[in-house]
Amino acid sequence: MSFTTIVKNEITNIESSNTEKIAELSAFVRSNIKYINHTIELSSENAKVAKRIYLLFKTLYGIDVSIEQKKLANFSKKKIFIITIDNKVDDILFDLSVLSSDGEFIDSPKDYILDSIEDKRAYLRGTFLSKGSINDPKTSQYHLEFGFDNKHESVFVQRILNEFDMNSKIITRESKYMVYIKEAERISDFLKIIGAYQAVLYYENIRIYKEQKNNTNRLNNCEQANMDKIIETCNNQLKDIELIEEKMGLDLLDEKTKEACLYRKKYPETSLSELSKIISMETNTNITKSGLNHRFRKIKEIANRIK
Repeated sequence: MSFTTIVKNEITNIESSNTEKIAELSAFVRSNIKYINHTIELSSENAKVAKRIYLLFKTLYGIDVSIEQKKLANFSKKKIFIITIDNKVDDILFDLSVLSSDGEFIDSPKDYILDSIEDKRAYLRGTFLSKGSINDPKTSQYHLEFGFDNKHESVFVQRILNEFDMNSKIITRESKYMVYIKEAERISDFLKIIGAYQAVLYYENIRIYKEQKNNTNRLNNCEQANMDKIIETCNNQLKDIELIEEKMGLDLLDEKTKEACLYRKKYPETSLSELSKIISMETNTNITKSGLNHRFRKIKEIANRIK
């Protein structure tokens, strides 16, 4: 079962007020409707979504609603549920602010459909039930989108989303208008907005796990990079010491510089900080990392002169 289906199944069980039901149904009908000969035809591949829409019509308008199950015509095993309403159709579409009093389709619903924050949440819930999809957070990217045939509708839904600070954007894809959100935190907030709280818990657990894993990987990469840098520095210092030893001998160096050479040869893969502590402990003479670094700069200068 896809994560989209899990979310849709959860929000079909939400109890709501009559105004919220109207807003949810208005959104679903507007983005889903086939209107032929004063008959409404709606569709969904999700049985629970089809049942919810059926109950919303029955509860709000007390009419008979038929549901028919069909197989998709593309050799798929998937089935689709067709919801048909042929009673009080124009009155219902006018009440849902889909049609005007003149029987013309309205680009966006009237203000009374979205009269409160809860109504707007319900409208987004209905839109998601009809046109929404969301990636499982386990996948490589976070993605929530709605696909619309109508540009006015996509802009309207984007505006509602952004009233909730969703930072949604629109792109065109194969003649459709896609409203999408990519940011994990905002997708999680959207799930809260439409009331999918169980999905939020799952989503947040996966998101936190992925972030911790990514942070661990970054730390490991940094540690590896530091180790590589230390090894490279140690190897360069050893090469300089070998050159000095071969061309002039270490005995010609002053005692402190000679001491640094001998300890580097003795501990060839030790970091500068660790080597300074070892020398301090073994010679009972305190030497800082900075002081030891100064000696190796001197060794490098001597090696460069020899080269």
